[in-house]
Amino acid sequence: MSAPTPRSARLAQSPVVLREGRWWLVGDAGSVPVTDPSFATVLDDFAEALAAADRAVADLRARPSEPSASGTRGRR
Repeated sequence: MSAPTPRSARLAQSPVVLREGRWWLVGDAGSVPVTDPSFATVLDDFAEALAAADRAVADLRARPSEPSASGTRGRR
């Protein structure tokens, strides 16, 4: 079972927000929905790639520390 997705989430540090399954461009003057399906697909793909990268980093941090192999190189 996957974790529930938030109702609203900003994409990285961009002016793009996903609200209830729809992308919005957000600025000081207000918000505009993303209506171009191709652009929405790119945003979906980018958000998916960021989430995968976040999971990979979390997995690496969760691993126990391993001794560095570089510390023994060249020694006999």
